[in-house]
Amino acid sequence: MARDLTCIICPRGCALHIDGELNVTGNACPRGAAYAKQEVTDPRRTLTSTVKCRGKLFRVCPVKTALPIPKDKVSPAMDEVNAVEILPPVHIGDVVIKNIAGTGIDLVATRDIEE
Repeated sequence: MARDLTCIICPRGCALHIDGELNVTGNACPRGAAYAKQEVTDPRRTLTSTVKCRGKLFRVCPVKTALPIPKDKVSPAMDEVNAVEILPPVHIGDVVIKNIAGTGIDLVATRDIEE
């Protein structure tokens, strides 16, 4: 179960190696080791996308998950994103979808739309 990964936590991009006992080598900082262990045991991703908006100037509103969600929930989450349409006004941080894909994590707006 050994894996080689490239750390994405900082710009350094350390070449990580993690063995079957979750021992990590190649990391220049402790964050790299934590990233490798997380990626092997419970991979997560921050979902960024857009949702339909009934605004006059903006037809879409950018959104993202408030925290990374499990990688296997990305596709079901996108199904929910594609099905939603919002009405202005929308403000940065407004919850667009609560508990997306049953993850306990909210999808939030990342742009103000006033119209």
